[in-house]
Amino acid sequence: MSSFFTIPGAQKKRKRAPATELPKKRVATTKSSKVAPSKPAPTPKNRVERDESISGSDSESDGAIDDNEVHESASDSEGEGETAAEKRLRLAERYLENVRQQADETGFDAEDIDRDIIAARLQEDVAEAKGKVYRAIATELAVDQASHTLFRCNTHATTSVAICAPYAYTVTKDRCLIKWKLQELPANQYPQTTKKKPKKPPAPPRRQPTKVAMVKGNQSKANDKNYQGHVADILCVAVSQDGRYVVTGGADKRMIVWDAKSLKPQRVFTHHRDAVTGLAFRRGTNQLYSASKDRTVKVWSLDELAYVETLFGHQDEVLDIDALAQERCISVGARDRTARLWKVVEETQLVFRGGSIDKKQKPNIDPRSLAHEGSMDRVAMIDDELFVTGSDNGSLALWSIQKKKPLYILTQAHGLEQPLLPTEASAEEFPLPKVVPPPQPRWITALRTLPYSNLILSGSWDGYVRVWRLSEDKRKIEPVGVLGNPSSSVDVVPNGVSANDSDDEMVDSTDGTKATPEPWLVKGVINDLALFERGERGKDGLCVVAGVGKDLRLGKWKQIKGGKNGAVVFEVPRTKKSLEKEAAEED
Repeated sequence: MSSFFTIPGAQKKRKRAPATELPKKRVATTKSSKVAPSKPAPTPKNRVERDESISGSDSESDGAIDDNEVHESASDSEGEGETAAEKRLRLAERYLENVRQQADETGFDAEDIDRDIIAARLQEDVAEAKGKVYRAIATELAVDQASHTLFRCNTHATTSVAICAPYAYTVTKDRCLIKWKLQELPANQYPQTTKKKPKKPPAPPRRQPTKVAMVKGNQSKANDKNYQGHVADILCVAVSQDGRYVVTGGADKRMIVWDAKSLKPQRVFTHHRDAVTGLAFRRGTNQLYSASKDRTVKVWSLDELAYVETLFGHQDEVLDIDALAQERCISVGARDRTARLWKVVEETQLVFRGGSIDKKQKPNIDPRSLAHEGSMDRVAMIDDELFVTGSDNGSLALWSIQKKKPLYILTQAHGLEQPLLPTEASAEEFPLPKVVPPPQPRWITALRTLPYSNLILSGSWDGYVRVWRLSEDKRKIEPVGVLGNPSSSVDVVPNGVSANDSDDEMVDSTDGTKATPEPWLVKGVINDLALFERGERGKDGLCVVAGVGKDLRLGKWKQIKGGKNGAVVFEVPRTKKSLEKEAAEED
């Protein structure tokens, strides 16, 4: 019995049917038409060439696609097969190649690049990524040769300054927000457009900033909730790094976001329950931190013009705040004498308690003048691990996030005030000298650092912007000098005594001859400082703007006779040694 399973396999194959021809098209014929053998119609030459070009391009594109596919598959297989160490090596080689390309763009050959230059660049990039100090520029600046220019706009005391080059923003106690344009360096003010030498000598360089725009609040609108402006003193200002937003905070509990170009208000926030005293942007972003007398720190996102969260912890008014690239900020709490580092992502805080004093005896100083710290007023971050605070006892304190106590305390940074007369200290007709209290130190009213460098600036009402540096071991604060003052006896000159109302430095003596230049003083209280570097990586020096007023930022406890309301621009050049060193490296 035969079945499908018993048939040999050779007989199971089916035979294919012969291919049938397709039916031909019918062609309508007429009687007069004759049947003729069909011949292919001749194609024109243009059409042949076009067909060939099309077919050639198709083949080329097919080949290109195949090559790309092969390259992608090879790279994928290479990425899958390499280890973590090989991947790090490949990324490092790519980074070095980018560094060489950047050097080639500046005019260097790849053969002329020294390994030391690449190593220094790598060290700086790693230090910046880790948030550590990597630039020692304090000794490269000729602080005693700094030029100064006073500018003002018929307002009350300037309370705060912010810079986004080439614009500076100042705020005052009479509710004014002013936008200034800082002048370029003299070498860049009058660029030569022709090859011929000009017959006339160049015009003198412009030094005074020009006013671009101004906005003033209306105090009578205090009860108008829809009014988009300040109705009380403006106490702080900050500008975003991209130059889009300017934010101001005032004693009216308002925080206003302005358009930086037109100074038009975009949003008014009234979340704080007391005066807004400090503002700080996170570097490279539009994330904002605000400090207030309501003892809170608030976080904002200006990309969405929205409130994010509130940070609690201070036991007194929060007077100042600062931030760098990480999502952290640091604030000082006045008479609770604490500085707090807020880790926003982790929702934690580190508390650093002040109030300590340097108990070492110093020559020519009354021990009673070494006052205890009563209020911590100012703070500035050096890097992500170090910061500096300034207090009402005139001391600068260096802190590390690794320790709860300060690493170093510099007492009486801006000297002592003049002692009182016996008649001023007592109501008696013939008071005894014992009644006169010892002279007290001047407060630290302004404090600023150049981030990730060893440069520190401070201000008070002694008439000077003092320059300090971080020591090489990062454990001390060392003096560098005074901006624009080569005199060595700056401590004994009280504010307003040897300074006249003019800005001239040469004073005529009684016999008609010119005397030696007297030290130039900032007439008033330095309420705030702002700075930026000129040129690429500060090769053209440093520009410092100091906000000056007749009285203090938050009150009128101290008023300077002969003081001026406005701001001062200091242009700090670099030293000859640093310029010669840089030129030698370029050669």
